[in-house]
Amino acid sequence: MTMPTDPAALLTLTQWLSPAYPVGAFSYSHGLEWAVQDGTVHDAPSFQDWLCQLLTHGSGRNDAILLAAAWAADTDDALRGIDDLARALAPSRERALETEAQGMAFARTTSDIWPAALPDLCYPVAVGAAARAMDLPLQDTLLMYLHGFAGNLTSAAIRLVPLGQTEGQAALAAMSSLCAEIARNAMTATLDDLGSCTFAADIASMKHETQYSRLFRS
Repeated sequence: MTMPTDPAALLTLTQWLSPAYPVGAFSYSHGLEWAVQDGTVHDAPSFQDWLCQLLTHGSGRNDAILLAAAWAADTDDALRGIDDLARALAPSRERALETEAQGMAFARTTSDIWPAALPDLCYPVAVGAAARAMDLPLQDTLLMYLHGFAGNLTSAAIRLVPLGQTEGQAALAAMSSLCAEIARNAMTATLDDLGSCTFAADIASMKHETQYSRLFRS
């Protein structure tokens, strides 16, 4: 029988990875804004497919592996090495800004409230390091992070496509089992397992840098 997660730990993760936590996640679309403009994402099924591919083959999966590695890092040098790799993996200027700015905001807010003195780190690395410092369970941290990643893009899609609230929530609900699978796999993955083949999303993030009319920073 699996023991339930400690309520205090679960509530801490819920707070860290909720839309209300001040990391500015609402201002980033991860290239989705360009994908909507060029017609690649235009309705609920196309958005769900876009999100599924990001989670399975792109930055969602990579972020989970980086988070798990940061959670397991036992020295400052190891943590810095993981952070350097996370920055190098960003495929565009805006995607680098997205992970660096959110990570910086997360680290500063968390360090001010909890006993987790965090340096400025990329977002998944900062979350992993904070969870280790607070002795929070890795699998739950991964699940909440991936759900937050999917939830933020769903919120952007509701505004951009546009999708109705019900359509958006249905797409997010459909990602639940996938987030759980990616979290389980990340528990045993290593940095050698990092890799991405979501080229359309990477190109979209590059195209967004010069998009004429924009609501989002990425």
